[in-house]
Amino acid sequence: MARRVSFSQLRSKLRQAQAKQKQAIDRYNREARAHNQKVKSAVAKYNQAVNQYNSQVRTHNSRVRANRNRLRHEIEKLVRASSKPVYTTLRTSAENVHRTYVQLESDAETSQYDSRFNKVLDLSEREAANNASVMNAMLGNPESVDGHESIQSTALDPILQLIGTDLSERWHGALFSLNPRNPDAARHFCTSARELLSSILDSRAPDLLVLAEMPACEKMPNGSPTRRSKIRFFLQRSNMAERALEDFVEEDMKNVLQLFREFNDGTHGSAGRFSLDQLLAIKRRVEHAIEFLWSIIPDDLRNPRRPIAH
Repeated sequence: MARRVSFSQLRSKLRQAQAKQKQAIDRYNREARAHNQKVKSAVAKYNQAVNQYNSQVRTHNSRVRANRNRLRHEIEKLVRASSKPVYTTLRTSAENVHRTYVQLESDAETSQYDSRFNKVLDLSEREAANNASVMNAMLGNPESVDGHESIQSTALDPILQLIGTDLSERWHGALFSLNPRNPDAARHFCTSARELLSSILDSRAPDLLVLAEMPACEKMPNGSPTRRSKIRFFLQRSNMAERALEDFVEEDMKNVLQLFREFNDGTHGSAGRFSLDQLLAIKRRVEHAIEFLWSIIPDDLRNPRRPIAH
């Protein structure tokens, strides 16, 4: 027999059912709003990432175009000045840098190097352009100088602080002395720049560590690893061991050292001095070469807070 339900009981059950329905609808609406908010946030993050990527691509493409246009322009100037029988050793070195860069660029296009190489390849193109630019400057046809660029300003401070404050102070002192009226500028600048390059190689690629990892590497007569061996050591530790890149880095470092010899021999100009534009080209060449060398060093060897295992 069916249970009799009073009118008040029916109204109570109806209210309960309506309350449950409202709770379910409210819960659904909350969940729907939360879901829609998550979707909206995800879409916003995706669009932000896409926009950031596109911005980086545009910036990269713009920089690559600028580097290539600059490289082409400087090479054309260098070809026009090829008849000048001066700085023959430096010119040969500059030609070797350009030759190895062309090979590196060809290998990068055909071998499809992965993203690990992106920054280094960008800097390689800048190095090739700087190489031609400083050669033109030495021949008396320097690149137009940015009016805001100063001899004393430097982009190396983040690197210098990791290597050592003493070297940082010496480098700033060398830049301070680098002016057209200072006859001792070449010696001071070249000495500090050589020390900086040597400090990077010796502190970040200690002989014992290089010999332990590469016992069959090329060595100097005293048994220490050569500069090329230390470059190969950096590239192997950075998972960028490619012969074309190794060749380019080696020729780039040789070119900078040859530039020091030419700069320091005291025979340039009518009074043994360089113009401001030439000094800026030399300073830029050295600073960018140091940044380029630093770029191939893996993070575990850059950071002084992490002891370098021997």
